[in-house]
Amino acid sequence: MSGPADVPSGILTRLRAICLALPQTHEEPAWVGTRWRIRTRTFAHVLTIDAGRPQAFARAAGTDGPCTVLTFRSTGPELDVLRRAGDPFFAPPWGADVVAMVLDADVDWDEVAELLTESYCARAPRALAELVDRPAES
Repeated sequence: MSGPADVPSGILTRLRAICLALPQTHEEPAWVGTRWRIRTRTFAHVLTIDAGRPQAFARAAGTDGPCTVLTFRSTGPELDVLRRAGDPFFAPPWGADVVAMVLDADVDWDEVAELLTESYCARAPRALAELVDRPAES
């Protein structure tokens, strides 16, 4: 294989449905994998770690793969909880508000949708974030 493995199409399909439903988002190829942005700000990035590449992600995830990893943004108390939660979450050493999770066969897609919605709201201009239906805080 000459480059990193492709993200499985089923995962891309599910992530597209979540991300592109948010106001004014777009999808684009990233340096590896695929990312979703609100204007120029990335709020979700998915890629596959395979044979220890990309190295920065393999080191952060503690695996040579193969596995699919999603990075997103978080804020407030949830950020600390997610970064310390353990499997399937981990804390990449870049970006103080970045969290990553391994997307395996047991992934809870409702949870992924909530996390990506919150990530979008953390990165979007206030007027756009206010257009998004979010779960009520308890």
